[in-house]
Amino acid sequence: MTNEEIQLQVLEMGRKARAAALELTKLSSETKDQILLAMADELEAQTSAILTANEKDLASADELGLTDAMKDRLRLDETRVQAIAQGIREVAELHDPVGEILKDWTRPNGLRIQKKRVPIGVIGIIFESRPNVTADAAVLCFKTGNATILRGGKEAIHSNRAIAAALQAGGEREGLPEASVQLIPHTNRESVRHMAEMDQYLDLIIPRGGASLIETVVSLARMPVIKHYDGICHTYVHSDADPDMAEAIVINAKTQKPSVCNALETLLVDAAVAETFVPRIAQALAASGVEVRGDERFRELADDPDVRLAEPDDWKAEYLDYIIAAKVVDDLDGAISHINHYGSRHSDCIVTADEAAASQFQLEVDSACVFWNSSTRFSDGAEFGFGAEIGISTDKLHARGPMALEELTSYKYLLFGDGQIK
Repeated sequence: MTNEEIQLQVLEMGRKARAAALELTKLSSETKDQILLAMADELEAQTSAILTANEKDLASADELGLTDAMKDRLRLDETRVQAIAQGIREVAELHDPVGEILKDWTRPNGLRIQKKRVPIGVIGIIFESRPNVTADAAVLCFKTGNATILRGGKEAIHSNRAIAAALQAGGEREGLPEASVQLIPHTNRESVRHMAEMDQYLDLIIPRGGASLIETVVSLARMPVIKHYDGICHTYVHSDADPDMAEAIVINAKTQKPSVCNALETLLVDAAVAETFVPRIAQALAASGVEVRGDERFRELADDPDVRLAEPDDWKAEYLDYIIAAKVVDDLDGAISHINHYGSRHSDCIVTADEAAASQFQLEVDSACVFWNSSTRFSDGAEFGFGAEIGISTDKLHARGPMALEELTSYKYLLFGDGQIK
């Protein structure tokens, strides 16, 4: 396709999405939930077609240079498809925030004002690698009355097409407006530019992927952007940490599922406990198959030739793999300073029995989720009780942290008078 043809295609999708968004505002919560259940049923019915499409994507994985972690994100099987369908059914059971009255008051002149939660409108989502995002993004946006235009990466194009087709086909049987869920059917890079410039139709754009994708979208977008940036997550073992708890949290946060954005990437150990804790955690990480890249003090105390010397880029690396950066810091202030300098404002943890230290850490660390004595793996919409999430925002406006149904809405003011004039 020529650039002009791609632009016209994207603009037409935008026009259709705007029309669909207007129709979506008319649907009741009950109708939306029936549509979601039909989407889930159709997704399961199309399992064979979805897995066949996924096999095509996996066959190209080596050619595209995907890491093992990325292949794991890409891979679907019958159990994973069922899990996606079950996730849709769980969204159907969630409370619909659309229509909630956030505030209701009357002015001295008798003018009554309501602040009411409403859909955002049309949301564009640009993502990479994970085909389940197609379903998660579409159903969360739909539940909140938003039309979506999805643009996935080349790694999962066949899987994304099959999932999006199943969602739209299943939903239409129960009254889903046409073009409520649209997927750009190719991965030409120009489509990203045209989406980002389409402010006459898109109300919000959400990029989910690597730094280059996010920076490209931010530089081009004419509409608000919510970024789901790197997950450079830290765990700081304070001088008053319980060593058993600290080891368990570190190992869980790093190894339970290293390919996700809330996995631990940098370990910080307080100098006061480094002499005893560093050898212990280095051995535990090695036993779990984790490559450790430590600073000079960590390497010296670990006394393990397999601990590599960390390079400057390791402190700002999102490995998404069995690799961890490790550093000995002088004290609490040193840990906070390191995190605020190198972190991605995603999720960070302090392990300590000292409530004052934990309070200072949670106050001063500038991240969306700040944990005390808990694995960062709980930085997740489902774990928060939100149901499925569209991602974890590292922005501060208008959404921060796990982004679910409420974060996919806006509000407007309704005013009720009986003839007031100014």
